[in-house]
Amino acid sequence: MKYKILIVAAIAISFAACQNQSQTAPTEVEKPVTVLELKKGPISKLLNTTGTAQPFFSANLSSEMSGLYRLLVNPRTGNPFKMGDLVKKDQVIIRLEDKTFENGIALETKEMNLELLLLEQSKQKDLYELGGATLIEIKNTDIKVINSKTDIENAKINLDKRFIKAPFDGVIIDLPHYPADVKVNQNAHMVGIMSYSRMYMDINLPESNIPYVQPNQAVYITHYMLPNDTLKGRISELSPAISNETRTFKGKIVIENADLKLRPGMFVKADVVVDKAESTIIIPKNVISTQRNRKFVFVVERGVAVARSIVTGIENEDNVQVVEGLYENDNLIVRGFETLREYSRVKIMQ
Repeated sequence: MKYKILIVAAIAISFAACQNQSQTAPTEVEKPVTVLELKKGPISKLLNTTGTAQPFFSANLSSEMSGLYRLLVNPRTGNPFKMGDLVKKDQVIIRLEDKTFENGIALETKEMNLELLLLEQSKQKDLYELGGATLIEIKNTDIKVINSKTDIENAKINLDKRFIKAPFDGVIIDLPHYPADVKVNQNAHMVGIMSYSRMYMDINLPESNIPYVQPNQAVYITHYMLPNDTLKGRISELSPAISNETRTFKGKIVIENADLKLRPGMFVKADVVVDKAESTIIIPKNVISTQRNRKFVFVVERGVAVARSIVTGIENEDNVQVVEGLYENDNLIVRGFETLREYSRVKIMQ
């Protein structure tokens, strides 16, 4: 009887072992995933703000005298100046003609008078050395020469009022229409010019950003109408004072706009670069999973998903730097990781 019991028990144990072995047999289906082969690259930490781009220089020029209106020809185009034309500093855009005004200045007469005074001055110096002229006579002649030179200088300044010139390199943004040869009055608006190859924008930053922002930091400037262009700028000024009302501090950004893509008055976004790394492992932020205080991602090793604990560094809106836990050429799972477990079998999809 004892032997029968032992045989039955052995059979039962053997059957249970077979059942257990059948249950633990690998039956997991490969899960489809998409991977990203990691390469090193640059990343920047950015602080975002907005503001209105303003021209560095702007001028509205008015007539300083009355005269007949003459709009000149732009040598760049061969046509009369118009809005949108580029102009150089001191380039004449408009000329005003008034013969009575020009005759009243009598520049030629003043220049001839100076020539005579200079001859007299030279003659008196020679006489003074011979004792034929007094020091007072020489000084009086010197005064006359100085006054004559001043008269000529003032005459040239007054004659220069006939010309409406660009005060700096820029672009014509406003050019009121006047018929040719019509008489315009003094103080009439003639032309508006802006220089915006360099621009600036005033900003207000939250008090909490004080530790991260400093002068000369790089800035990226973007505008929705320029989706494929990012302009460069830098922080030129920062106020040390905090506003009691808004808890913000003021700053100024200088924008490089050599191709004139950005227009004065555009509302732009500015991303201040407060930290950066030039060559480092960068991954999308949305692939990171967390468990308690642990951050981890999945990589593919020999056909299975392996969870890697990581330590992160600089991050921006979309990406994050990994300073520990990942290496160049690792295959990071970027799609299909949500349902993975440690050592899940995976199939890489293209």
